Amino acid sequence: MKQFTYTITEPIGIHARPAGLLARAAKALDSVVTLEKAGAEPVMANRLMALMGLGVKCGDVVTVTVSGGDEAGNLRTLERFFEENL
Repeated sequence: MKQFTYTITEPIGIHARPAGLLARAAKALDSVVTLEKAGAEPVMANRLMALMGLGVKCGDVVTVTVSGGDEAGNLRTLERFFEENL
């Protein structure tokens, strides 16, 4: 299991468009990816409605966990995704 934290810089937070992109990116990986916001239960990153239900806003810190598969490679892929999209 590998993790990283990220502070959301997208002005509107994780709304429909970035949540859809994240869910699609997570589904393409061979790892189980979860996203956790402080004070909330972690959700599967490949579940669009669960991601939107977290209510992540600009400035919120989230923890991304990658388990199984190519954890190191998938973690780098997700870090790059977050930097480019969120």
